[in-house]
Amino acid sequence: MMKALLYSAICTLAAMELAAAAHPAVAAPSRAEHRRAVLVPLEQAATDCFAETIGNNPAALAHARAGRWYEAAGVIGFLCRPEVDAMTKARDHLDGRGAGGRYFTGPYARHLGQELARRLEPLLTTKAFANAEPRPDSETPAAVSAEEP
Repeated sequence: MMKALLYSAICTLAAMELAAAAHPAVAAPSRAEHRRAVLVPLEQAATDCFAETIGNNPAALAHARAGRWYEAAGVIGFLCRPEVDAMTKARDHLDGRGAGGRYFTGPYARHLGQELARRLEPLLTTKAFANAEPRPDSETPAAVSAEEP
């Protein structure tokens, strides 16, 4: 899924470049529009990766349930390295060397916990349910015998 988002971002940029080259009369996108077209899909792919891998990892999910998002991301962070690298490299390319790392550890990290909490909310809430089955460790009552006087 993350690769598909990354691929779609690249295709979108290529299509924008082709359209601009084919139709010079069409106004080129502003710098802000270009930045948004490049960065939003990459940030989305990184956040999707974190949400998916935390949701599938019991240790990370336990940290998430306790509100420890930094620890939850730390458990699975290496799995999302390609997405994070793509996001930080794009920021470095657009804003200069080191900008991607600063963004990742600053604004992105500050809002990541809130975004993950929103996405993983169904997995984070514990649900109580009634079960009529006896517990396996409970004693079963002695069966009443029909032959007793």
